[in-house]
Amino acid sequence: MPSMRVTTDTWPRRAAQEPLLLLLLRSSLMKSASLQALNPNRAMAAMGRSVRVVLDSSVLLDPSGVTAEEEEVVVALRPGAEALLRRLRYSNLRVAICHPEGLTTNESGFLEKTAKLYSFGYMPLTSPSGSNLLNELMLEWSETNFCFYVTSGVHEGLLSELQNHNWEVIAMGNEDVIKNSGVIHISMLQELLITLATSIKKEIGNSSAFVRGAFPIYPSKNDLIFVPLSFELPLASQLQEVDLVLHKITDEIINIDPNSSISFPKGISFSPGMSEIIRFVEEHCDFCVIDPFKNIYPLLDRIQIQEILIRLEGLSAEGRPKLRAPCFLKIESFCGSELQKQLAEAKLSFPLIVKPQVACGVADAHNMALIFKIEEFSNLSVPLPAILQEYIDHGSKIFKFYAIGDKIFHAIKNSMPNASHLKSSSGGKPLTFNSLKTLPVATKEQLLQNEVQDSKLLDINLVEEAAKLLKELLGLTIFGFDVVVQESSGDHVIVDLNYLPSFKEVPDNVAMPAFWDAIKQSYESRKQMTQT
Repeated sequence: MPSMRVTTDTWPRRAAQEPLLLLLLRSSLMKSASLQALNPNRAMAAMGRSVRVVLDSSVLLDPSGVTAEEEEVVVALRPGAEALLRRLRYSNLRVAICHPEGLTTNESGFLEKTAKLYSFGYMPLTSPSGSNLLNELMLEWSETNFCFYVTSGVHEGLLSELQNHNWEVIAMGNEDVIKNSGVIHISMLQELLITLATSIKKEIGNSSAFVRGAFPIYPSKNDLIFVPLSFELPLASQLQEVDLVLHKITDEIINIDPNSSISFPKGISFSPGMSEIIRFVEEHCDFCVIDPFKNIYPLLDRIQIQEILIRLEGLSAEGRPKLRAPCFLKIESFCGSELQKQLAEAKLSFPLIVKPQVACGVADAHNMALIFKIEEFSNLSVPLPAILQEYIDHGSKIFKFYAIGDKIFHAIKNSMPNASHLKSSSGGKPLTFNSLKTLPVATKEQLLQNEVQDSKLLDINLVEEAAKLLKELLGLTIFGFDVVVQESSGDHVIVDLNYLPSFKEVPDNVAMPAFWDAIKQSYESRKQMTQT
């Protein structure tokens, strides 16, 4: 079965049981390698085998080696090696670092410490003059695992023995080695991850019927293989190897003009790499991204979020709590003479939460304030334009909901105390905070006072209905939203909505399979849409 590729004008033809290869676009998150034909006998035995990757010291250590005054070599990793090791740590691959005899004590000690730091194995190799150049562990691995040996300078005898024991050899920057047809060649370290991913996909795909480990290079239980995108390598050649791109475009925003919100992406400045991705997708309309950029743009603007939430109010019915968005008002200035009148017309009363209109993607999008009287708007530092939102007493409990594909999860977290507690501690000034860092949380005493309110049950069915409708309205695979229950009325108020949250409150053994299933289902759904 040929390896799967994404072409420029159509969806790839993919067998039902072949692993999906995803390119993972990251914010703080490869030119294609020349892949030689792999041994078909080993491909047939690949199913159910673990993948071992042994990194030779030659690909990790900086060959420049700075010499200090005492004539000692200062040992360091070569550029790009640290990022590689960090990603391999969470790849679900079994990784070890090895080196030949003859390294200095400083070098071998440095490699051993590095292996321990990343929870990798560590093994010195015997001298190349020996008759058996592989240690017993490597010989054992070759019987039960799919093994890669990564190097930048393979000794001819070692190369022959590796291949005799069914190891795949990946050589970096060594044009001489490429003459051997059994060697995979890469020109730089940043190509290694996508080379591993495509090789594993080819082997396992032919035989097969994230930090949390959410983005494994080794296939997940439902045959997903993840590889991080590198902006240091040409984009087109990386995309040719994958089926889809998983991204969080909001982490690649440099600046947003809120006055352009109704015509996003106009007015948004993205990182150069993200801009290149967007251009590529525009030029290749059949290429799959999760999720489509246009579906995410409304969540960059709190006004648009409010308008979306208002559409959920039709779910309320007699005998059920009222589901609604908070009352709100958009303002362009904190000192307008008409502000008091505007508040009355919007049916808003103090206290109020002041939030920037831009919801995410820029540094100050989460700088907010709680205002108790009109005078406190003076010299307020929240970016404009802004929205004023009613503050809802909710017993210091917030319900965090996560929609992951067709599955809905929720968790209960402690939240901000009721307005009376906040006002007494404000000192007559607005309470300013960053909602990602310094959100005021109720004290233990305040939580005890509100303990009785925990018995006011959330209507789970109502909120799950809202989640399904939101999924339909937004067209997103993974999103989150926050619900509070108003103490005085029992209203269920959705106070926040965001794309691709961390869903850290959901246990790993539940979240990750759901996450993987959601991605695969979304891909299959989008593929069918383009083929009809």
